[in-house]
This record gives sequence, C-alpha cells and structure tokens, in this order.
Amino acid sequence: MSAIAIYKRLLRFARPYWGHILGLFAVSLAATPLTLLAPLPMKIVVDSALGGRAAPAFLTALLPATNMATPSAILALAIVLLLIVGLLSNVQRVATGLLTTFVSERLVLGFRSELFRRMQRLSLAYHDMTGSSDSLYRIQYDAMAIQFIAIDGTIPFVVSLTTLVAMVFVIAKLDPTLALIAVAIMPLIVMILRYFRPRLYLEWKRVKKLESSAMSVVQEVLGAVRVVKAFGQEDREHNRFTRHSGEGLDAKMRVGYVAGLMGALTGVTIAIGTALVLFVGAEHVRQGTLTLGSLLLVMGYIASLYAPIETIAARIGVLQSHLVSAERAFVLMDELPDVVDRPGARPLDRARGAVRVESVSFAYEANQSVLDGISFEVAQGQCVGVVGRTGAGKTTLINLLLRFYDPGKGRILLDGVDIRDYKLADLRNQYSIVLQDAVLFSTSIRENIAYAKPDASDDEIVAAARAANAHDFIERLSDGYETLVGERGLRLSGGERQRISLARAFLKNAPLLVLDEPTSAVDVGTEAGIMDAMQRLMEGRTTFLITHRPSTLQYADLVLSVQSGRVVVGGPSLTEARDPAKVAVGTIA
Repeated sequence: MSAIAIYKRLLRFARPYWGHILGLFAVSLAATPLTLLAPLPMKIVVDSALGGRAAPAFLTALLPATNMATPSAILALAIVLLLIVGLLSNVQRVATGLLTTFVSERLVLGFRSELFRRMQRLSLAYHDMTGSSDSLYRIQYDAMAIQFIAIDGTIPFVVSLTTLVAMVFVIAKLDPTLALIAVAIMPLIVMILRYFRPRLYLEWKRVKKLESSAMSVVQEVLGAVRVVKAFGQEDREHNRFTRHSGEGLDAKMRVGYVAGLMGALTGVTIAIGTALVLFVGAEHVRQGTLTLGSLLLVMGYIASLYAPIETIAARIGVLQSHLVSAERAFVLMDELPDVVDRPGARPLDRARGAVRVESVSFAYEANQSVLDGISFEVAQGQCVGVVGRTGAGKTTLINLLLRFYDPGKGRILLDGVDIRDYKLADLRNQYSIVLQDAVLFSTSIRENIAYAKPDASDDEIVAAARAANAHDFIERLSDGYETLVGERGLRLSGGERQRISLARAFLKNAPLLVLDEPTSAVDVGTEAGIMDAMQRLMEGRTTFLITHRPSTLQYADLVLSVQSGRVVVGGPSLTEARDPAKVAVGTIA
C-alpha cells in the first residue's frame, strides 16, 4: 500500500471529524503571521532606534509624529510589539495544543473502536492462524498512527509550507538574491528525503513485526503463568522475551542509523544554505543595498524557514513508522470473515431444535480432513452425547453446528433449513454454551450471569443462579452478586465458575444447548451439584453433551461416537451408556 493511498484512507476515515480538524488548522495557521512578525522588533531596534533610519510607516500611524522622533519611543514601541507577539504566540500554542489533544484522542478512539469491531467479526479461522497478540498490538499501538498522520503530521506540514512560502515572499521583497539562494538548496533536501524514505519504511516494518512477536511472549506467559511457575521456567521465558526484544532493539538501531545519516546530510545542506545567505547578505550590507536590520530580519526568517525542513527531516523516520502502523491496521481492517450472512438470509426468532447433518466434511487445511462425510439426525428436545478420543473431531462438530466454520462439503439443517440460510446472529442466539473451562469476564458475578441477557432484571438473574445451584455460594460472598471475579474468574473455584456459567445458560433460555465437558474439571462432590443443575437445564432443549465421563451419558437419548473423522451413532440404554465400548452400533449414511 503506497503512502498516498494510506493518507487517503486515513483522511477518509477522519471525515466525521473534519469540522474539528479545520478548526485546528485555522488556529494552527495563525502561527504564520506571528512567525513573520517575530523578527520584526529586532529590525526596528537596529535600523530605527539605533541606526537613525526612519521608522516603518505602520509605527508612525500608531503614535503622533512628535513622539516617534526619539529613539527611546521607537525602542519602547518595538519592545511592546515584541511582548504582544510573544503573548499571542503563546496563546496560539496553548489553543493549538488543547485542540490537537481533543481531536487526536477522538480520532484514535474512533479508529481503535472500528478496528476492534471488525476484529470481533472475523472468523475463528483468522484468530486461530494469527493469534490474539498481533491483533492486540494493531488495535492498541498501530491505531495511534491516525493521530500522527492526520493531525501531528498533516497540519504542521501545511502550516510549515504556508509559512515557508510567506517567508520566501518577504525575503524576495527585501533581497531577491538571498531568496533565490535560500530556495536553491530545497531540491537537494528533497532528494535526500526521497532516497532515505523507502529504506526507513522497510526497517520500521521489520521493527513492528518483531515488537509484536515480543508482545506475544508476554501474553503467552501471563496466560499460562501457573504452568510457568509449576515447571520453574521463569528464567527460560525471560530469556525468550529478552531474545525477541533484543532482535527488536537491533532493528531499531538500524532505523536510528539510517535516520541519523539522513538528518546529518540534511543538516549539512541547510548549514551550507544558511552560510551562503549570510555571506551574500553581509556583502550586500557592505555595498549599501541592504540594511543591517534587514539582514538580521532575513537571517531570522532563514532560521524559521529551515526549521520546519529540519523538523520534517528529523521526523521522517517517525513518519515511516506511522505509515507502517497505518498499513498494518488497514490490513486487519480489510480482513474479511470466512463466515458471513448469505444474501437474503432469513431471520430466526426461536428454533424448535431439530438438527440434521447431511454428508458433512471439513478440513482446517487442505488434504487434512477432520470430519469426513458424517451424517446423523437429532429430534427436537433430544440429548445427544458426543464421545471420542481427543482430537477425533468432537469440538469441530460443535463449531460447525454453531457456524463458527462452514462445512467444506454437505450441509447442516436446523428445523429443515440450511443453517447458512439463517442470519448468523439469529442462528447463534439459538444456542447456550457451557464450556469445560468456564469463561468469565473480570467484572461482577451479576454482570457475568447477565452476559447472556444484558437487560435482565435482578429477579431473573437470581432465578437463573438458583436454577444453577449457584445462589447459595454467591450469597455467602462478602459482596454477593457484586463480587468481582478477577481476571478469567480466577478468584472463584472451578466448580463456582462452572455454576455461574450454567446460570448464564439458564438466563439465556435458548432452545439448543452445548455442554462441553462441563464436569471434567471438578471433584465428585461438586459434580453432583453441577449435574443436578445440568439436568434441569437440558429439559425441553436439544442438547449436545461432549464428555469423556461415561456417567454423564445417562442423560443421552443418542450417542455420537466420533472416530477418526467419522461418526458412529447409537441409542444406548442407561446401562450401556456407562460403557462407551457399547455405544457404536451403526452409521447413518
């Protein structure tokens, strides 16, 4: 993606904020006349107060001519003018700073929010492939590029360009030769910047990739800190982080070297231009074609003329960094989900719950089938036990039912309709899910239960907790339903987390239910309470129960045994359900 294309997309995204940006631009543009006025008091003092020349016409209009005759009056007025310009310049800087902060933060917040929204809508396949740390880096850090490019980069550049043109015009009025010399070095500076810019861009691209890699190490360790401590691998993970960060440091050193070389060449070129202007200007003063005050004014303008160029040269490396960040953010934004609504997808209020799977095959990667031509049918309200060895395809089957992925071949019907013909949000709203590792958010117990129904009343939340056998232990907590569960719910035990997860499922009251190893992580005593709640939850719902425990199959009307991507179907008695070896009785073609 070219730099111009990135600029266009960022400015297009910033369109809702153009009113604020134009206001900021207007305030920033006030710096141009103030910059032009800054050296003027010095010229007045040197030429009129000290040199005896006539005062400028605009000064004679401010005070009576008799008061302007003395050098002291001219000096006093020049000092007043200096103070006024200084005051206005500081007011302008404060106003610019406040507006810049406001507009920049609004832009970054909007950009981050849009990235987060689109990231959430990407399919599981994308997240499985890239991991969460890379998306987190792009949302948290790369999104800030819009602030620099749209505000900190564009507006100062336009203001500097306007100031530069105005200064060249004023210098040309005073001495056309000096203006020509000042402008003559511009092409050299442009050539230097154009030579180094692509090199800096490539180096920054490598830095961003390495920084994201180092961040993934931190996230992995924090997510598995108990495992790291249990195996005593703190030093190993520290070394791994240091190695990744060291590679990033080396890449940044290369960026610093290239940017430093570019800045040095630019500075030398500007110094040569300044020296030439001073030399020629001094000759003109000696020849009487230019006053000393005018030369000082020109040199003041030259310093202001070259200052923006030096700033641009010094920050060109930072600009490349932000261009790389913006490109990475747009790559994430442009990712398309694999699973989307079909044109004309039909709404679904509440399903009856009849499921039919017809010759479904699926592979995460080409030529590596996970499921191969499976077929079965589940009547409304039946409980289906799903058994099989780890990696046999049980979770993949559930992912297909929820349409986290679409089948490579075949189709899945819900109430006689291909699930791809339903609106995706409506389809997933038909399912309640209770996972082996209960997923809780770092908020209160009340909010975690209400996650299934954000507008639920307190009575509904308490009723759901009672149904899940969770109300009693919640009431014993110091803050009751307002108790904060901590990150991933780790302030609660595994059984407590699971019962809150069941309460969430009760509250959602969906017609289909997925129970993924709901009792595998709890002890026998806790399992009894969970099983009691689970049995009530399954009543009247089509349920898919993934389990390795034969005891939980007593509730199953049908058992699917997933074996090497195939499904064997059986309808065991309660005695047979306790013996998985007796489950496989036939295959539905």
